[in-house]
Amino acid sequence: MNNEIIEKLKFDSKGLIPAVVQDFYTNEVLTVAYMNRESLQITLDEKMTCFYSRSRQELWRKGETSGNRQHIVSIKADCDFDALVVKVIKDGPACHTGNESCFFNLLYADDKKTDFSIDGLYELIKGRKTQMQDGSYTTYLFQKGLDKIMKKVGEECTEVIIGAAKHSKEETIYEISDLAYHVLVLMVEMEISLDDIRKELDSRHVIDHKVKQETMQ
Repeated sequence: MNNEIIEKLKFDSKGLIPAVVQDFYTNEVLTVAYMNRESLQITLDEKMTCFYSRSRQELWRKGETSGNRQHIVSIKADCDFDALVVKVIKDGPACHTGNESCFFNLLYADDKKTDFSIDGLYELIKGRKTQMQDGSYTTYLFQKGLDKIMKKVGEECTEVIIGAAKHSKEETIYEISDLAYHVLVLMVEMEISLDDIRKELDSRHVIDHKVKQETMQ
């Protein structure tokens, strides 16, 4: 904890400072909330976000009722010390609407540029299950069920191996993309989130780092 930075923070006339909350894994902006000195101290002490509600005029710990808590990874102040960026690992959706982020109302998007992300593809696939569309291959897989989805994952694994055995980079990229898509369908079917996978990989990274340190001693 950098007490020197904390002392430099500039709270507004109401004793508040804006906090931009970001997902640690994806860097997606989850929400913008406000903290006062007390809520910031609670956040630092408990390592979970605590904000000040301007409408209710009281402290509130994120996830206190929903269970969607946000675990602190880092907190940074801007160059003027009047705003914070808080990176978190979240237990569930950040928005009270059930969306992963509070920022989901699109005002404008450049049609010439695609903003692809694995998270966006996952949400699209998830939508095909909750709101099934006629003619959609993804919907077809969900209608057929787990056995069909598992079969497709197995088939795509084989196709990846065949492409790699040919030493064909182009074919292997194509088949890995097919495999990744079908794995995402499997994840949605089994209610496995991308955060579940990120947390598992992150835990392995920590273990690998500890083993590396031990071997260097």
